[in-house]
Amino acid sequence: MNLEITRTEPSAPARQFAVLLSPTRRGARLARLLASAQLASWGLPSEAAAQIVAELATNATVHGRVQGRDFRLDLAVQDDGKRLRIEVTDTCGDRLPPGPGTPAAPAADSESGRGLLIVEALADRWGVASGPVPRKTVWAELDLVP
Repeated sequence: MNLEITRTEPSAPARQFAVLLSPTRRGARLARLLASAQLASWGLPSEAAAQIVAELATNATVHGRVQGRDFRLDLAVQDDGKRLRIEVTDTCGDRLPPGPGTPAAPAADSESGRGLLIVEALADRWGVASGPVPRKTVWAELDLVP
């Protein structure tokens, strides 16, 4: 009998973070603070990621708010540490934001409407995924290795 033993190298520990937050301005601020703290604990740069989290969380509280339902923030380091994926999921899947390349600039004197433009400027990739009903997820990815 031939017995072949293969040794596998342990993969890098998974770096994932998820939290449910109230769909309020306080919840959006907390999302940014928690993301910054988590990224710092992983030794990753956080400025662009924190800004993306702030914009997506604010959108979830303003446009995706459903009374009594939280929004979810997920952070994950993927592709052997080469990419950070940010996801914000709310429970208003019937109201999808415009996709990448389509956000229109607001009027010059408007006080809101620039969130997805900021996400588009900072993220290497971003998009919108619907489902499962009644959810939608707006995600963004940052390349960690140039």
